[in-house]
Amino acid sequence: MIKKVYYLSTCSTCKRIIKELNLTEGFELQNVKDQPISEVELDSLVKFSGSYESLLNRRSVLYRERKLKEQKLSEEDYKALILEHYSFLKRPIIQVDEIYFIGNSKKTVETAKEFIENL
Repeated sequence: MIKKVYYLSTCSTCKRIIKELNLTEGFELQNVKDQPISEVELDSLVKFSGSYESLLNRRSVLYRERKLKEQKLSEEDYKALILEHYSFLKRPIIQVDEIYFIGNSKKTVETAKEFIENL
C-alpha cells in the first residue's frame, strides 16, 4: 500500500494537517522543495484530479508576481509551472494507493481524515 504526503516543510498549514491527521505514522513524507514532484508522479495525480489546472496553487507568491491570473494558460502551461517550481503545486497532497486528497480546504482535510481512520 502506498501512503505518501507531498508537502512543504516550511508551510504551517501542511505541518498542522500532518499533525492533525497523524500522517507521520506509516506515511512517506516528501518535502516538495527538497524533492520536487516528478513528471510521473504529477501525471498520476492528473489521472485522479482530471487536470493540471486543478493542481495549481493560485496562492503562490510566484503566481501573483508573474501576474499569471491575467494570462490565458493551457494545461501544458499549468504542467510546466508545477514542474518548474514547487510553490506552484497545491498542497498538501495525501496519497493512499490511487486515492488522492489535494489541498488544504476544510472539506478535503475532513474527507481525508475519515478515509484514513477507516483504513
